[in-house]
Amino acid sequence: MTTRPHQMTRRALLGTAAAGAMLAAATLPAALRADEPLRVAGIYTVPVEQQWVSRIHLAAETAQARGDITYTFTENVSNTDYARVMREYAEAGVQLIVGEVFGVEQEAREVAAEYPDVAFLMGSSFLHDPALPNFAVFDNYIQDAAYLSGLIAGAMTESANIGMVGGFPIPEVNRLMHAFMAGAREVNPEIRFQVAFIGSWFDPPRAKETAFGMIEAGADVMYAERFGVSDAAQERGVFAIGNVIDTQADYPDTVVASAIWHFEPTLDAAVAAVKGGVFVAENYGVYSYMIHGGSSLAPLGTFEGKVPAEIMELVAQRSQEILDGTFEVEINDDEPRSS
Repeated sequence: MTTRPHQMTRRALLGTAAAGAMLAAATLPAALRADEPLRVAGIYTVPVEQQWVSRIHLAAETAQARGDITYTFTENVSNTDYARVMREYAEAGVQLIVGEVFGVEQEAREVAAEYPDVAFLMGSSFLHDPALPNFAVFDNYIQDAAYLSGLIAGAMTESANIGMVGGFPIPEVNRLMHAFMAGAREVNPEIRFQVAFIGSWFDPPRAKETAFGMIEAGADVMYAERFGVSDAAQERGVFAIGNVIDTQADYPDTVVASAIWHFEPTLDAAVAAVKGGVFVAENYGVYSYMIHGGSSLAPLGTFEGKVPAEIMELVAQRSQEILDGTFEVEINDDEPRSS
């Protein structure tokens, strides 16, 4: 478990934040307290460099740079240690705790129930529970951008064979894969998909080896839901489509396009709700929709002019229709299969 705090160490936070919070509450008018930076902590089971968590981390750093929050975080927290770290931050006077509880759902909700005055915004596969009003959920509903990246992938494959390597077949991953597949099939209904899950959120070597097998089986475009897939694509000279972050700078001849997650709208909405005293249990996943600025298709960069013009016209058309609300990307949380 690694703590890399901003502003103060977590040990110092534990020793001083709770006392400071009580003093502030006793001496500042409510209106002024609302203008104070919100104390936010992130709890992550993987390194902050991991693509999904990196977007949360970036949004928190952005909010801190604006002066909206103070931010500290702990990374590489095991599932067995997660509840303890939650309690430590809650006891320290943190007002909003952000994290991902896919593997510790029940324990996390039990901790939240113990601290009704602390707001919890947690990545979760489950619906929000109004009976636990301080525990809101989110995930990366970036199916809009994933669908658009699928349109491009459908145009770039020559073998009509696309490989897809994911972490776990949970709704947050499944819906993105299905949206991507729908986009690719819209361009070429004959495309075949090879689908596999590596059983880890962060195992680049395993993802790379899985991708190698798909490329050997004929895939000439890889959907890189996990780190390691683009490395395999680069080494074998095939294309890759990125997910959550834009890695084209690292793979300029390989990564054609990426579906990007912007966590800023999600975090900003939660911070505003806590400051306004109106934070409740609800689904913050909707802030990942393109219409809220929560996702986008990355610029083509080095592949500008290399994707057929008619496909880019279709991408532009569909993008505008998504924003207008006249086109809706289907959300399918079922586990995708090879086909």
